[in-house]
This record gives sequence, C-alpha cells and structure tokens, in this order.
Amino acid sequence: MPDDNRKSENRPSPDALLDRAERDARGRLKIFLGAAPGVGKTYEMLMSGRARQADGADVVIGVVETHGRKETEALVDGFEVIARHQIDYRGQQLEEMDLDAVLERRPTLVLVDELAHTNAPGSRHPKRYLDVQEILSHGIDVYSTLNIQHVESLNDVVAQITRIRVRETVPDFIIDGADDIEIIDITPDDLIKRLGDGKVYLPKTAKRAIENYFSPGNLTALRELALRRTAQRVDEQLLNHMQAHAISGPWAAGERLLVCLDHGHEGASLVRYARRQADRLRAPWTVLHLETPQAIGLSDEDKDRLAANMRLAEQLGAETVTLPALSPSREIIAYAHANNFTHIVVGRPGRSRWRQIWHGSVTQDLIRYAGDISVHVISGEAKQNDPQRGVKSAQPPQPFRVRAYLLGVLFVLLAILAGIALDQTLDVQNLALVFLMAVLAASVRGGLGAGLFASVLGALSFNFFFLEPRYNFTVRDPESVVALFFYFSVALVASNLTAAVQRQAAAARQRARTTEGLYLFSKKLAGTGTLDDVLWATAFQIASMLKVRVVILLPEGGSVVVKAGYPPDDTLVDADIAAAKWAWEQNRPAGRGADTLPGAKRLYLPLRTGREAVGVIGLDNDRQGPILTPDQQRLLDALSDQAALAIERVQLVSDVDRARLAAETDRLRTALLTSISHDLKTPLAAIMGSADTLKDLGAQLDEGARHELLSTVIDESERLNRFIANLLDMTRIGSGAMEPNYAWHYVGDIAGSALARAGKIISHHRIEVRIPHTLPMLRVDPVLFEQVLFNLIDNAAKYAPEDTLIEISGRQDGNTVLLCVADEGPGIPPDDIERIFDSFYRVRKGDHVRAGTGLGLSICRGFIEAMGGKITAANRTEHSGAIFTIRMPVPAEIPLLGGNE
Repeated sequence: MPDDNRKSENRPSPDALLDRAERDARGRLKIFLGAAPGVGKTYEMLMSGRARQADGADVVIGVVETHGRKETEALVDGFEVIARHQIDYRGQQLEEMDLDAVLERRPTLVLVDELAHTNAPGSRHPKRYLDVQEILSHGIDVYSTLNIQHVESLNDVVAQITRIRVRETVPDFIIDGADDIEIIDITPDDLIKRLGDGKVYLPKTAKRAIENYFSPGNLTALRELALRRTAQRVDEQLLNHMQAHAISGPWAAGERLLVCLDHGHEGASLVRYARRQADRLRAPWTVLHLETPQAIGLSDEDKDRLAANMRLAEQLGAETVTLPALSPSREIIAYAHANNFTHIVVGRPGRSRWRQIWHGSVTQDLIRYAGDISVHVISGEAKQNDPQRGVKSAQPPQPFRVRAYLLGVLFVLLAILAGIALDQTLDVQNLALVFLMAVLAASVRGGLGAGLFASVLGALSFNFFFLEPRYNFTVRDPESVVALFFYFSVALVASNLTAAVQRQAAAARQRARTTEGLYLFSKKLAGTGTLDDVLWATAFQIASMLKVRVVILLPEGGSVVVKAGYPPDDTLVDADIAAAKWAWEQNRPAGRGADTLPGAKRLYLPLRTGREAVGVIGLDNDRQGPILTPDQQRLLDALSDQAALAIERVQLVSDVDRARLAAETDRLRTALLTSISHDLKTPLAAIMGSADTLKDLGAQLDEGARHELLSTVIDESERLNRFIANLLDMTRIGSGAMEPNYAWHYVGDIAGSALARAGKIISHHRIEVRIPHTLPMLRVDPVLFEQVLFNLIDNAAKYAPEDTLIEISGRQDGNTVLLCVADEGPGIPPDDIERIFDSFYRVRKGDHVRAGTGLGLSICRGFIEAMGGKITAANRTEHSGAIFTIRMPVPAEIPLLGGNE
C-alpha cells in the first residue's frame, strides 16, 4: 500500500496543472483587501504601482478615486492616467473607466480602484469587475482595491454586524481567482482617529460614521472577516501549489482536520470531538465517508445513524465529503495528502483481534502509513449517541413478483431446449454452462430470488434430462455428482454476484435521481427572493419526490399557522394544531407515526437549522400506519435542511431590512430634531428680538426703523409658517392620507399664483415666464400644484446668486405637458441628482449650507406623484445651473372651459 500511495503522490494534480495553465495565459490580478473604507487600500495600491514602475514596468491608471485626500492625490502624479469615458445618462454626464482605451494602450499593469463599483447604464459591462476580467484576458496585469463588505458570500454576515446591507458586491470566484491578495489592515482605534482627523470623510459625515458604521466592535468584526477570508485564499493557493508540483504533504503551514466517519456507534462522538479540536486549533475541518461495496448491505438503522452523523457534522460547520473506495485506509491517506490535512481523527477499532488479523484494520493502517500526519484515535461512546428519530418507519413495499419467477422458468426451459439440441455434439458436463447462462439471465431480470429459484430449477433439470440415468433424479456416475455439485455451487455464487451488481446499479440510479432532484431544488431555492416562493417551492418538491401531501407552518403570534401546502390545504383539526405546535416548541417530531400525539392526521417534523427551529412541516398520505420509509426519511432530512436554510436566509434578509428601516427612521428623526432646533430657533429669535425692540424702544424709533422691525417679524413669521406647512405636508405624504382635490386648470394660471406668492423671495432675481396659452388644461389639485411650483422657485432663489435669471417654461410633448424651472446657480453634484429628493437631504457647497430643512424637493416629488406625474432634476447643458422638470399626463378628454368637476 505505501508504494501505491507514493506513486500517486508523485503525480501532479491535473486540475491544479490546468488551473496554473489558465492563469499563465492571462494577466495577474492583485487585490488590496481592506476591512473598511479609509484603511489605505488606494494609497497602498499606488505605492505598489510606483514600485513596479521603478522596476521598469509600463504602469497606467485606469481609474483611481482620491476622494480629495492630498496624500493620495500626490501619489497619482507621475502616472499616465487614461482619460475617462463620458456617458450621457438622463441629461447628466457620468465618467467611467475607458475600457477600450486601456486595451488599446496595452500597458504592463493598470491600476483600477473600487472593484465592486457599478458602471453607469450604457457601459459595456454593468460591473467594474467584469471590465477587469476583460483586461486580464488580454494579458494585462491589474491592481485593484476591495472592501470585505463587498464580497458576495459575506454580504449577509456584514449586514448582521453593521445593520447595513451593501448592494454592490463581487462574486467569490473573483477573490478565489486572484493571484495575490494583500490585506491592508490598521487597528480600529487608528481608523477612528483617521476619521476624526477628516482623512476619510468630511467632519460631519465622519461623526455620523463613527456613531453608526465605524464603531470599534463593528471594525473588529470586519477586520476578523478580512483576515480570515485572506487566510482562506492563501490556504487554497498553498494547496494548489502542492498539488501542481506533486509535493507530498502535509505542509503544516496551517492546521487542517480530517474526520473519518462510518456507520459505527461512535460517529457522533467523533464529530463532536473534531469540532472541539478544530476550535482549539482554529482550523477548517472535513468529514470524510467512504462508500465501500459492502455499504449496499447496511441495515436501515446503520444508514440512519450515518446520515444523522453527517447532518450533525454539517450543522457544526464541517465540510462533508463522500467518496467511493475499495481500500478505505489507502483512500483516506491519499485524500489527506492531496488536501494537506495535518490531523486525522478516527474511531477505535471495533473488531476483535482475530478479525483484525483476518480482515485488516483501517485504524492500524492509518497509524502505520500516515507519515507526518497526526492520527487521533478516539474511543467514542456506545449507543447513547445513536440518532433518536421518535418516528416509526414504514416498511418499504416488497411485493412478490411472480413475473420474475416465470421468467426464470422460461430461461430454464430455453436452456433445456438448447441442451437437447447440443447434446449430440457436446460432452454432457459442458451442457452445464447453458443452464448457468439461464441462471445469470434470471438474476439480471428478476434479482436474487429469481436467480436462486433458477439455480435450483436448473440443477434439477440438468440432472433429470442430461445425467445418467436420464429422466429421473438419480445420479449414478460419480463424475456426474461432482459436475452437478460444482454447477449448483457456481450457480449460487453467480446469482448472488449478479444480484449484487443489479442492486448496486439500482442504488446508483436511485442516488442519481435523488441527487438531481436535490440539485434542482437547491438551484430553485437559490433563485427565490421571497418567503412565499421558498415555501411553495419546498412544498411542491417534497410532495413530488416523496409522493405525500405537504403543509408548511411558520410561527406567528405565539403559535404556528399554515403558510403553504401542496396540494393547497390550510384546514387543520385541533389534534393537528396541537401536534404542530408541540413539534415547533419542543423541536421534535409529533403526530401520526411519532411517539407524541400519534392520533393526529399528519406527521409534523420541525424545520431546523443549526441555530433553531424555523417552522414545521406536516406530511400525510392515503395509506395507514407510518408515512415514510427509512430511505424517504433520509431524503426528507436533506430536503428539509435546504428548505430551513432558505427560510432562515429570507428571514435574516427581512430582519436586516427592518433594522435598516429602523436605522433610517432614527436618522430621519435625528435630522428632523436637528432641523427643528435650527429652523424654529432662527426665525423665532428674529421675531422675539424685533418684538422686544419694538416693546422697549418703540417710542424712540423713527418710522423707518419700526417698519423694518415689523417687516422682519412678518418675513420670519412667513418663513416659520412655510416650515410648519412643509412638516405637515410631509406627514400627509408619509401617512398616505393625501387625497388630491382634482380640478381642470391652466398651468399658466397656477404658475402666476405661485410667482405672486413668492414675490419677496425672488425680489432680487430676474424672472422669465414662457408658458404658451395653447397648452392643454390639466386635471390637478391647484393647491398642491401651486405648492410644488412655489417650492421649486424658492429652491432656485436659494441656490442661484442674486441678479441671475430664473426661467419658468412649459411645452407639450405628445400626451405629456412639461413644465420646467431653471436657474443659473452652481448646479447639482452628479452624485446628488437623485438624493436631493430625499427627506432632510441638502446639497453641501463648500463650507456653506443654505438655510432650510431639506423637505421642499421631497414634498414636490410626493405631491407630483400623488397627482400621477413625475419630477426629475438635471444640470443645464448650455451654462451652469439646475433644471427641474415636471411631467404631467394630458387627459384623453379635456373640457372646453376650466372649472371644478
């Protein structure tokens, strides 16, 4: 055995060689991975690019985001920067990396920042990592940056930690395919200090970030995720290197644990011991089960025990592997060496000493031939660890197939006819081969029973028709006795072997069908995004594969209620409700065929993950007695495990979304309180100051001073009234209680009313109105529409400098009327085009923030959408300034004169 292992170990892995060849045919990808924004990924990428440039490499910048950091901007100098590609999107110009220019320039190395970035609509690829893949395929090396929260497989984990779900993600195969990963790591305290110093975000944003996302606990957890993911990739690279160079392991650069599991009683103890050992070593662990030809003959009890222990291993975090094997010890050692395992956990030999000498011992072989791999021999515990299902099993149907035995008779008759025909030319002993063929044919078509029946019938026929004296069952010649004896022995052995092969083939076909069903079910669950879809897919799959009726119940209001069923059925009697509730609360089976509440119509089984029960599944059929056979119970375990994980995944996503909504609500509440404290205090202070001056010094003031103070009181009162009105309007929009009072009106009339109302606000601006009188009337709420125009005019006057022009124009475009409000201010930053319609959001320009609550534009969108229209924002193209466009549908029938309906 050692010689065979050495021969296999000296051969490089074909998969590893193929992977290496594929990597050599493309450019190399290096990812600078960080735990959070601000750790210095871009800075380190630029420094590494400078080092490559100093070595003579042709290095260019495809895209680098400096975010205004002076140290990063200084490093950009000296690099050739590929000009970005301009993309026109909804009237605004967006910049993206020019992929074609990079490929045409064909440098040695290109620096591409923010690997998880989503490209603007109209780009060749929707994601930047797809651009990087195309660059690599042309043989160009790429340096890129990535935060750990953007890794797809860790998205849910990060959302649980930070309560924020990141929408831009990179598939794990990008990380796994990277040639190098460099972890950019700083301590949480240093990162928080960088935030406080304004080196990551602006001071106000940094303060909010520290209070929410960048807490020490969050940063520590994200840091551990980044370090572990990098260590996982490095471990894979080491393993691939060893396999590609046929290096015999183990290399103990990192600990890896392999557990050998069979159907023995000590299996659960082995799994639990391995989990504890893996935790102590902080090592990945794998559970390996080898299927030998003898496994076909295992009892249902042994199969149940093995399946339960494999499920236990998966729930405890192990990777489970099942492989076919003829020599278990040889296969275990080969697998351990090929995958760089440093520890093997195996059970103590259960055979007697004499049986070990005769049959051999896997444990002894592992100890003898494991080499540098440590072997842990665990005694385990006896039957205390056997799985306790608490559910009676139905006996698999084993009908007596008369047709198989009739076929056996037919094959023997054909053998008799063939023997009679050959009797004149062959020796009588050779005729036994004809009957042996009949036995083999009967075993293939009818199984072991038919084969044994054909063996006996063939022996009798062979004796009766061909052994002297013929046509009776007496055997006279000693040679004939020997021939008959060996024929019968060979027939028995052949029928057993043939039947065993048939059983193995049938088991393989059944396993293939089951595996295909599980794969399709897993694929279906992966594509579902809602709880209802998961439940209906689960109910249908279980019903179709097990031929039963299914109901799925989930907890609700302290009990469990039916959420899905196939065929659809939501009626439960009291006994079933009690059984389902007990199964959920106790996390154990109940109902028909179970030890608890067996009088229920259905059998109720908990749907559970490694953490808890997430629901209950109920099964029934038209037969009497237990519902599932042992094989069906094991299949149900696999289906329910997948379903439970899918349900938990959907619920976790929902929990994260609720947490995000709660955080957003808190943010809005904080913004509201901050806005109220400022926007109420400022006008109130002006009103109180003016009123106090009039009260104390009114007699001493001249008429002009008193008029100015009174104007201040009136202006600030109007400003305060607008603020309170905006708050009330937002409350109406948020509650959904707003019902427009529709009437037919000309847009020009409403615009005139809005301009008259905003007279004081626009007194220092020039106004130009271009609304044709030929525009059709619109069915709108005049009060709401006037408020929208007033808010837009107020916004334009607030951001545009004095003495600039504010334009109000209207036109008809097909079945739509467009009304535009444009100014000559600084415009809107591209990143804020959509955000300006969010509640309490205000665009920051330099160090000055305009007075206001950030509600005006949000109210505009709410009112316009309530009336069936749409409002958008963009920057003007002919010169600086912003333009807001209202689109209102033109009704099919318009009255000749305006008026209320």
